[in-house]
Amino acid sequence: MKTFAAKKEDVTREWFVVDAAGQPTGRLAVFIADILRGRHKPIYTPNVDTGDFVVVVNAEKIKLTGNKEEDKIYQDYSGYPSGRKERSAATIRVTHPERIILQAVEGMLPKNRLSRQAMTRLKVYAGPDHPHAAQNVKPLEFNG
Repeated sequence: MKTFAAKKEDVTREWFVVDAAGQPTGRLAVFIADILRGRHKPIYTPNVDTGDFVVVVNAEKIKLTGNKEEDKIYQDYSGYPSGRKERSAATIRVTHPERIILQAVEGMLPKNRLSRQAMTRLKVYAGPDHPHAAQNVKPLEFNG
């Protein structure tokens, strides 16, 4: 019996929607990262991009455990001297709540070309609405 290796032509992509309200950030990020990589499919091949599209709604209602709301620091660097900015998770939640999920999922993916392609298939929205109804998104249950 031969080992099956997926090719680019074998991949069919689907669209899934995940509700992040009340879900722990890290567990949800692992779940989303596996779908973006295609690890939930029987044709998964590590060196082929077999993943699906994921739409995350209610990013502003994601749960941070412990004291992470005040203690967790997000850093941005402009590239100029003294261009580093540090913001707490509470500040990020108010200004750009999508970034909490985006950075968590990005940290769960391997650092290579495939992960950069996978991140383009992740769509995160702060509220319950998204503009991807035409793609026939399927609801995906996460019980983390």
